[in-house]
Amino acid sequence: MTDRSTVDMWFDPLCPWAWITSRWLLEVEQVRDVDVRFNVMSLAVLNEGRELPERYQELMRTAWGPVRVCVAAGQKHGQDAVRALYTALGTRIHLGKEEDRGPKLFAAALADAGLDPALADAADSTAYDEALRASHEAGMRPVGTDVGTPVIHAPGPDGTPVAFFGPVVTPSPKGEAAGRLWDGVLLVAGTPGFFELKRSRQAQPSFD
Repeated sequence: MTDRSTVDMWFDPLCPWAWITSRWLLEVEQVRDVDVRFNVMSLAVLNEGRELPERYQELMRTAWGPVRVCVAAGQKHGQDAVRALYTALGTRIHLGKEEDRGPKLFAAALADAGLDPALADAADSTAYDEALRASHEAGMRPVGTDVGTPVIHAPGPDGTPVAFFGPVVTPSPKGEAAGRLWDGVLLVAGTPGFFELKRSRQAQPSFD
């Protein structure tokens, strides 16, 4: 039997790029010996105190609710609940194009995930903010604050932990193509002294 390694991804439910990366990681689980654990970061926390366009400021105001609900679900039901709720939220937000960012969305997604819809009340509570900030900090500390989500922590090629932003890719690779991308990302991220590989993005998120 081959030992499987745990890979941690930090997400904000509102980010379409993180959603695509998360679906890629689920493909990777099927073709490589990894198990993915989903953790919450917050674009609202990341952007606190920054000068932002008014449109983005409004988005950040609505971004608190989903992450609070995810943290509440995780505290009550564990990491599997976070995984299920992220899938439910992302399916509605990114695939279903639902524009609601309030209690109706949260309650419906919780029900989809087999969780108590009453957890939607966490969206308007600051009771989970300390835990939210701690999760955010744990994810972002190794990669810095000049990146957003997705962030991934994984054992590198030699077993040493590596952390990185990305990959930002669209559409999500499937099957062995997903595995090959994983192999390449780990190889690059595990290279001592490597920091950045980037080109201008010329495509909108594709959820195919």
